[in-house]
Amino acid sequence: MGSLKKIIRNRQALLGLIIVVGLILVALLAPFIMPHNPNQPSLFIRYQSPDFFAGDYILGTDDLGRDVLSRIIIGSRITLQIGIIAVGLSLVLGVVLGGIAGYVGGNLDELIMRIMDIILSFPSILLAILVVAIIGPGFLNAMLAIAIVRTPQMARITRAQVLSLKEEDFVLAARALGCGHMQILFRHILRNAFAPMLVVATMGMGTAVIMEASLSFLGLGTQPPTVSWGRMLSAARESISFAPHVTFFAGMAIFITVLGFNLLGDGLRDIFDPRLKE
Repeated sequence: MGSLKKIIRNRQALLGLIIVVGLILVALLAPFIMPHNPNQPSLFIRYQSPDFFAGDYILGTDDLGRDVLSRIIIGSRITLQIGIIAVGLSLVLGVVLGGIAGYVGGNLDELIMRIMDIILSFPSILLAILVVAIIGPGFLNAMLAIAIVRTPQMARITRAQVLSLKEEDFVLAARALGCGHMQILFRHILRNAFAPMLVVATMGMGTAVIMEASLSFLGLGTQPPTVSWGRMLSAARESISFAPHVTFFAGMAIFITVLGFNLLGDGLRDIFDPRLKE
C-alpha cells in the first residue's frame, strides 16, 4: 500500500499507471467491447474514413474493409502477451545469470558476462531478426527472440546490485548463521535488489512492444490471421498517401502503450531511488 501511495503522489508514475491499467482492461474486455469482428472483411467499405460521431466505423476501415478500432482493440492482447512473457522470461534469465555471476565471481563471472557482452554488441533489432530468421517466424519465436535480446541488460543490472550488496552486514550475518549460498543469494541479496530490477523490467516492456511491432512489420512476428499492430502498419504502408488513418491509429496505439510503460518506469525509478528523494 505504501508503494501505491507513492505512485499516486508521483504524477508521472500515476499517468503511466493509468495508461497501463487502461491497456490491460481493454485487452481483458476485448471480446465484449469490439464493435465488429476484427477479421471480417467487407470489400464494399474498403478504406472508409473515420467517423467519430455517427458512423459504424469510428476509426474507419482498412484495405479489406475490416474495422480498424476492433483490430486495434484485439491487437492489444498480442502486444501485452508478448511484452509480459518476453520481459518476464528475460527477467528470470537475467536475474539467475547476473546473480550467479556477481555472487560467485571469478572465471564463471567472466564467462557469463563476456557472453552477455557479445549479445549486447549486436543492435537489438538486428539480433532479434537474426534469432527469428534462424528459428522461424511466429508468435512464440518472437517472444523468445525479444527475451534473448533483453536478457543481457537485466543480467548486468542484477550483477551490479549483487556486487554492491554481497558484502553488506545482513549478508555477513546470514553467513554467520550458516545460511547456504543459494539461500543468501535468492532470499537475502536478490530480495533487496528487487526495486531496480522492477524499474528496468517495466521500462523494458516499452522496448518489447516496439520490437514486437518491428518484427511483425517485417513479417517475422505474429502471423495472420492473428491481429498485430505491427502487421497493421505493414499492410497499410502502401495506402498511407490516400488512407493514412490506418497507419496513424495503429501507430498511435504503439506510441501510447510505450509512453505508458516508460512513464511508469521513470516514475518507479524516482520513487525507489533514494538519491532522487528530497
